[in-house]
Amino acid sequence: MTASSGQGGLLAPEAVLLRAAERLADRFEGIVGPETVERVVFESYTALGRTATVTAHLTSLAERFARDRLTALAQSRGLIVKTVPEILYLCVHNSGRSQMAAALTDHLSGGRVHVRSAGSQPSGDGILPQVVEVLAEIGIDVTEAYPKPLTDDIVRAADAVVTMGCGDACPVYPGKRYLDWDLADPAGLDLDGVRRVRDEIRAHVEDLLAEVLPADR
Repeated sequence: MTASSGQGGLLAPEAVLLRAAERLADRFEGIVGPETVERVVFESYTALGRTATVTAHLTSLAERFARDRLTALAQSRGLIVKTVPEILYLCVHNSGRSQMAAALTDHLSGGRVHVRSAGSQPSGDGILPQVVEVLAEIGIDVTEAYPKPLTDDIVRAADAVVTMGCGDACPVYPGKRYLDWDLADPAGLDLDGVRRVRDEIRAHVEDLLAEVLPADR
C-alpha cells in the first residue's frame, strides 16, 4: 500500500501515529486506556498540524506532545504521583517568553521542578532564532523545543500557572496559583532587547523557585 497525498488523510502518517499510540499504550498500561492514548496521539498531531509550516517531523513531535499530555492527564487524576512542583508557562505563541521561562526554570532548578510551556495561538515557525541564541549564550540548548498548544490536561496538572502577555486568551482554572509577568515580546526586539527580557525572566524565575522549593538544609 502506498501513501496518499490527498486530503482524505495520509496513510503513512496514520500508520506512524498508530505505532506511536501502541508504544505509549505500553508505557501507560494500567494508567490510561489504549483508546484514550490513541485519541490523544491523533489529537496532538492535528493540533500541532494546524499551525506547523514544516511537517517533516510532525509525527515525532506529536508523539512527544502526546506523551507529555498523557503524563499530565494521569497526574491530574492522581494516577501518577507528582514528586516535584509543576510549573506551567503560557504566552501567545510559545516561541519566546514562555520558552525562555521554561528553559531557565529547568536549568536553574536542577530538576527540582517539572516545567511545561504552551501558547494560546502557538507559532508554526518554531522557537524565535534570537531566543535560541541568547539562551545558548548562557549554556542552555532549546533546539529541540517546539511551540505547543494549550490543552486542559497540562493546566490541570500544574501547581502554578505563569502567564506572559496573553491576556484573556489564557484561561483561568479554579484552584490554581496564577502569576502574570509583564514582559516585552522578544519578537519585536533586537538581540540586546531579547537579552534584557531573558535576564528579567531569570530574575522572576529565581524568585518563583525560592517560593516553591524547600529551603536547603
